[in-house]
Amino acid sequence: MSRPPVSKAGGIPDIMTTTTQLIRTRRFLPLFVTQLLGAFNDNLFKNAMVLFVVYEVYQSEAQEARFSALASAVFIIPFFLLSALAGQLADMRDKALLIRIIKACEIAIMLVGGAGLALAWQGVALDGIAIPLMLLALFAMGVHSTFFGPIKYAILPQHLKEGEVLSGTGLVEAGTYIAVLAGTIVAGWISVDAAAIGVIAIACIGWLAGRQVPAAPPLGQVEPLDYHVIRASVRLVRTTMQDRRVFLAICAISFFWAIGTVLFVQFPPLAKNMLMASKEVASLFLVIFSVGVALGSMAINALLKGTVSARWSPISVIGMGVSLMAFQQVCRLWPPHSGDGALMDVGTFVVQPLAVPLMLTLLGIAVCGGIFVVPLYAFLTTFVEKSQTARTIAANNIVNSGAMVLGSLLTGLMTFLGIGVAQQLLIVSLCCVASAWLAHLLFKAEVAAEAV
Repeated sequence: MSRPPVSKAGGIPDIMTTTTQLIRTRRFLPLFVTQLLGAFNDNLFKNAMVLFVVYEVYQSEAQEARFSALASAVFIIPFFLLSALAGQLADMRDKALLIRIIKACEIAIMLVGGAGLALAWQGVALDGIAIPLMLLALFAMGVHSTFFGPIKYAILPQHLKEGEVLSGTGLVEAGTYIAVLAGTIVAGWISVDAAAIGVIAIACIGWLAGRQVPAAPPLGQVEPLDYHVIRASVRLVRTTMQDRRVFLAICAISFFWAIGTVLFVQFPPLAKNMLMASKEVASLFLVIFSVGVALGSMAINALLKGTVSARWSPISVIGMGVSLMAFQQVCRLWPPHSGDGALMDVGTFVVQPLAVPLMLTLLGIAVCGGIFVVPLYAFLTTFVEKSQTARTIAANNIVNSGAMVLGSLLTGLMTFLGIGVAQQLLIVSLCCVASAWLAHLLFKAEVAAEAV
């Protein structure tokens, strides 16, 4: 197990010093900023689109839930189809060069997405052109993220020292959710035409940041790429899953993202139809969730003192399930809005009697989620050969995306069957038991490996 540097004052790992030093270095900062901007742009575009369609186009709870699920599935499907190729590329080519190419493509994608947002704002050909353009751009951003994902994790053990990997992983996760937070806030508060301009501008800035990432050439033998996406995906997952710890980590992460997908799909319809709240409140929910995961991502680094371990994962995911059940109960007890039928704004919402318990239970879900998932990602980058890291992350993305698509489809099926949002949340909370069991098996495998 790798250990971070220790402070001079008593031998306790100085986590904050490691974190501060990383932020200042060129081997980490440009990648961190590039990832931050990419995640911000993803969420600015996706949330601007979903909130506009849910609040301005559709007036049916079932239609809104189906569109939200469709948007999530459209974004996730490329991870399932193309992650194997993305992992091969990241391990067989210079990762910094790939980042430059990927970020250049983001500019073109956002030109298409921005055009869709602008047409939607003008009310021009909503069903025929504007919404299809936005969905096309969302799919392309899924492709963009599919190819960038293995790089951002695989480059960490290549550029960072052994004792810095957990700190770097935690910073990347926290930065991702800070970006999700920022993108969500902005999407909920600015007009659609401003979002159309913003996504293009952020893509350009992200490209400039990506150009500063230091070279990261392949570490192992360069092998021919397998462009047969199905065969390559099956082979990659089968090979990666042979390591029991990696297998259990991937399965546990996949359960986490399936649960997260259902929550993100349901937040806008839940805010509008159950809580009678505006799109700004829906954004507030996503903000709280993002802040919570970022807090959990940083907290686990301090709890583990820089050591990569699944020690806290079982209890944290149980905490996530309990918080989710409490959140569902508060939603169920939410009183009918006594206003004139207008949706509550943030100011009106936060003074409701159950608003604070609702937000605290949501924060609990997210903090526990961050504590749960960060060490599992660190497992994937530290317990395999560095020349295999990107492909391991790619295999994880394939399984994760399959779970997320399944989560989106399950949400649509439950909605079709007439299962209410509150009942869906209760069903999802029970899935945390399976994730906790997998995390427990992973910790046992970790202990067994240390004993050898």
